[in-house]
Amino acid sequence: MAQFAALFDLVLRSLILATALAAGLVALTHWAVRSRHLEPFGGWARLVRRLSDPLLLPIERRLVRLGRSPQEAPFWLFGVVLIGGILLLSLSQWLMGFGFTVAALRGASPTVWLRFGLSLAFNLLILALMVRVVGSWFGLSRYKGMGRPAWLLTDWLVEPIRRRLPAFGPLDLSPLIAYFALVLLRALVLPLVG
Repeated sequence: MAQFAALFDLVLRSLILATALAAGLVALTHWAVRSRHLEPFGGWARLVRRLSDPLLLPIERRLVRLGRSPQEAPFWLFGVVLIGGILLLSLSQWLMGFGFTVAALRGASPTVWLRFGLSLAFNLLILALMVRVVGSWFGLSRYKGMGRPAWLLTDWLVEPIRRRLPAFGPLDLSPLIAYFALVLLRALVLPLVG
């Protein structure tokens, strides 16, 4: 199992690196054409444009709808590939670690399982708080899409804090206080379990 996980991790890292290099090459080529270091109708520029246009055209349309320049699309592609690759790698490593932890818990006592379950619940709530905060920066709604579970998991904790906390202008510090409360509660509860 560990050998498969190591091989899977190596293959995934290689694919992410190759994709990031390809997206970087597309962005670099588009920059070189715009800054007149490359001929726009030269062989290399046409090849890159022909291969990357199926990916860039939807990004360009979205950028135009948002009032941005479609020439930014190669850089957005590069950024999305980098951030998406990091998130995909983090998710795969987390899932493999979770699988190894559950496999190690096969013969554990109920107390160890209870401690693991509580730790998992605290980590899930902290993740939901982070999704709630970061998602609010990007317009994630509490009523639809991926934001709904984050708000459903954390409203019971954040809303009472928000009602009692004085306003700090446009800043809402209630998720931050909820985060510290969860970390403190986790530090108090987990040692009691065993």
